[in-house]
Amino acid sequence: MAAFPHSPNSTFRRLRGQHSPAEFAALVRRAAKEIGETVSCDARYIGRVESGEIRCPNYAYERVFLHMFPGRALADLGFSPRESVRGRSAHRDPAPLSVPTPRSPSGSSSSSSSKESDVLRRAFMAGGSATVAAATLSLTLLGDTRRIPSRAGESEAVAVEDAVRQIRLLDDRHGADALYRRAAEPLRTAYALLDAGATRQSTEDRLHSGAGELAVSVGWLAHDSGRFDDARSHYAEALATARVARDAGLEAHAFSNMAFLARDCGRSREAVRAAQAGRRAARSLGSPRLLSLLALREAGGWAGLGDRKACEESLTRAHTEFSRGESDDDPEWMSFFGQAELESLEARCWSALGEHARAARHARRAADLQDPHFARNVALYTAELAGDLARAGAPDEAAWAGGRVLDLLAEVQSTRIRSMLAETAATLVPHQRSPRVSTFLTRVAARPGPGGA
Repeated sequence: MAAFPHSPNSTFRRLRGQHSPAEFAALVRRAAKEIGETVSCDARYIGRVESGEIRCPNYAYERVFLHMFPGRALADLGFSPRESVRGRSAHRDPAPLSVPTPRSPSGSSSSSSSKESDVLRRAFMAGGSATVAAATLSLTLLGDTRRIPSRAGESEAVAVEDAVRQIRLLDDRHGADALYRRAAEPLRTAYALLDAGATRQSTEDRLHSGAGELAVSVGWLAHDSGRFDDARSHYAEALATARVARDAGLEAHAFSNMAFLARDCGRSREAVRAAQAGRRAARSLGSPRLLSLLALREAGGWAGLGDRKACEESLTRAHTEFSRGESDDDPEWMSFFGQAELESLEARCWSALGEHARAARHARRAADLQDPHFARNVALYTAELAGDLARAGAPDEAAWAGGRVLDLLAEVQSTRIRSMLAETAATLVPHQRSPRVSTFLTRVAARPGPGGA
């Protein structure tokens, strides 16, 4: 992918003061240990920050930097807003948030593109309701299949990549339910662009990768909104695209999500095999974090099969890979995967093995560690905590956690989370004489959706 221009971060350079880059990197690592973070900071990383290559640090580095410089925000350290880089590698400048509309065969573009992009941008920056966000998503992203050029070029490749980034950003904040059907049109357009062919091989490679990642993203929206058959189809489409393009990173991503879906569908053996296939694809990519995630996917499959020994072996491998820290080769879609997600996935393993008190400890850590920016994940982890507490015999605590999730559902729309709350409510019915449990059950019953949740 072509490099993007960047401006030096002179503010961060001033904060380094008289320390050499290596000395300052040592201070960063020391600060990380103070708050229980693991970062592989070295002089090269500091140089990339100061040169502007890293426009916004990932969440682990953000926590460390804010710990080192209390009272300051990322902007005070010279970094760009996270919204402007979400969905691309943190060390790479993204294209503008506005999405180019594919050119007509004559080469002209739609005159409404800039207006539509402005509407979309305002929705992102305002962090409005999921309904508004979904409506704006339908405006452009990639236009429609009636405006496909005879040959795709740079602007079309950028449009596909930006569609992926914007869908991920909206999902982080609002969940999948309001987004899934709106995201189908950009996906159709992306594959129509592939069918049209590209002006250059490098552009065609980008289109394959972008369309495949878009298929995974739309598959995830289907997955999280309970449309499992649709999700399976989209993931298979992404896998086929990866193999045609010989894109190992996309193949590993598709297998990771297929393993996750198989686990949610109760096909535990398939989850194990998909995770193992993903691990084979990921071996050459140089990303310990990706290997850690795939090990967690495999652990979830083994837990579903009731194989505690194999599950523990996979969990150990996941922690070992995770402890190696981040890498420049970590895929850009993995920005969600930090300590909180690791704790959550481990919690699900222990829950599947029937150790609900142990699962609750991990789910609580996940909810406590999760950055508030990922509103959907905060709701998900807290819903997991509520379910584990209910099954561990702590009904009042479970009702408290469930109430917190209900508060979050004002902004997050996820069938999966609502279904989890419905299951928790059913578990708590025998304890309805408790005032806290009774209040929670009343609130659940009052909500539309599966089981009243």
